[in-house]
Order: sequence, then C-alpha cells, then structure tokens
Amino acid sequence: MNDRFTTHAGGLTAPASHAFVASPHDSTELSEVTRALYVGGAGTLSLVMQSGAIVTLAGVAGGTLLPLRVRQVRATGTTATSLVGLV
Repeated sequence: MNDRFTTHAGGLTAPASHAFVASPHDSTELSEVTRALYVGGAGTLSLVMQSGAIVTLAGVAGGTLLPLRVRQVRATGTTATSLVGLV
C-alpha cells in the first residue's frame, strides 16, 4: 500500500500511527506512554501522567479524544470505558 507520509518525521503533533486497548489497572502501566487517549464510554478517569502526576478527570464524555501523555490508567476511580491509547 502506498503511504505518502513514510518520509515525514513523526512527532507529538503528527497523527497517531498506532493504537492499543488501554485497560485500567492499579499496578500495571500501559505498554507505552500515549500521545492521546480516546474515551469511548463516558465516565471518570484516574490517570498517571508521563510525569508521574496522578490526576482524576470527572465527567469525560464518550467519544472524547484527550491529548494527554498517559503512562497508566488506574482501575480505582476509573468508570469510563472503551479506552484506546494512541501513539
């Protein structure tokens, strides 16, 4: 398949090129730090950011794309569903 952008440098402002299920867990980090997090089902997120800061985001709407560098989605405090990490 032709890809016109194979020679373009990737960066945080470039579109995501990979996605994975971001399963909430209280002790296991994601397989890699995200460049964005997609929230399929509305709810609250309890996150560990790339910096190590812990943040809770309440009232996140389903279908939201959050441009956050996340290294862990904590199960405790997370009610949002269908989470996808984008890198």
